[in-house]
Amino acid sequence: MKITSVDVMELKPRNSPRWRPVVCRINTDEGVYGYGEAAMAYGVGASGAFGMIKDLSRMILEKDPLDHEVIWDRLYKATFWGQNGGPVIFAGISAIDMALWDIKGKFFGLPLYRLLGGKRREKLRSYASQLQFGWGDGMTSICATEGYAAVAGKAVAEGYDAIKIDFFTFDKNGKNFSAEETTRLLKPYYLDLIEERIDAVRSAVGPKVDIIIEAHSVTDAQAAIQIGKRAEKYNIFAYEEPTTPTPKMTRLVADNVRIPLASGERIYTRWDYAPYFENGSLALIQPDLGTCGGITEGKKICDMAYTYDVSVQAHVCASPLSTAAALQLEAVIPNFCIHEHHVVNLTSYNKELCIYDYQPVDGYMSVPDIPGIGNELSEYALETADKLTVSRSKK
Repeated sequence: MKITSVDVMELKPRNSPRWRPVVCRINTDEGVYGYGEAAMAYGVGASGAFGMIKDLSRMILEKDPLDHEVIWDRLYKATFWGQNGGPVIFAGISAIDMALWDIKGKFFGLPLYRLLGGKRREKLRSYASQLQFGWGDGMTSICATEGYAAVAGKAVAEGYDAIKIDFFTFDKNGKNFSAEETTRLLKPYYLDLIEERIDAVRSAVGPKVDIIIEAHSVTDAQAAIQIGKRAEKYNIFAYEEPTTPTPKMTRLVADNVRIPLASGERIYTRWDYAPYFENGSLALIQPDLGTCGGITEGKKICDMAYTYDVSVQAHVCASPLSTAAALQLEAVIPNFCIHEHHVVNLTSYNKELCIYDYQPVDGYMSVPDIPGIGNELSEYALETADKLTVSRSKK
């Protein structure tokens, strides 16, 4: 079996210009194909990921798609920028690697969890993620304190026993806080506002629901410590990306805050993760299979974490392709902790991109049991996408 062409696509969700999933479809001479995703649908960089997949695709034509380790090393070593690369190059590698695993599963007629070593659990505990954007079809801006309590209560009523909120995204008027407001030592006004919101959510959900504080690295280490000290008394499950992901500053926060730290959506490959394992600053890692290097690399990162007693929650904020892939890996690894169910997964514009819609039931996700990663692009996604094909005739 040989790779004959790669379709690179930027998907066009209905009525959502800011959400731009970039995916690929690897085609073979035996008619088996696989889908993969570069998980940069938000922020700045989707067009870069599109171009990166296009460039990398030229390097895999005529290769055997079952040789995923050989191909991964080639993309890492023979591209010059692969070694010590950043999110764009590893998003490109991730998309190709995910598609290769999809092909492998389809070729052997097995779901990925079988190829990755076997399913350890039938259902995966999940949390409702990013409730500052609401919890339903359509994302909004939660600004009033009672709004945080209400949306948290809504998720818990659906069966979740864990939630995640960034309490420092929107001010009281629904506008984003500026960098000048969120970095360096914070004034009491900001600390009081964040604590007021945390306190309201804890009161609304009670003592038996886990709360994860999201920070999105908008705070520096000193501000993160201030917030963390205020939050300690609320029995917080984890404190995510409290500062720009660097091993030393993450260790500084860990030394001064009695809350387990989590990070990973902006840490790439086992080489980037190694210093965090060595300094013991992270209790929970969050590799994104669409940016960390794919399933091949993601599994290695999780296995490394296991040797340091570090738990894993895959970061998932992308199309339903990435959700399916994350569930496959999380079902296998021994150090799985919890699954992220992002509010974007509730939106109709994201759901309609794939044929399967995986949603938790009473706060738990089931693992796809069909060959490959467990999802396919929908006809709507295929028909409306901006597409470029890399093939033999277009080398």
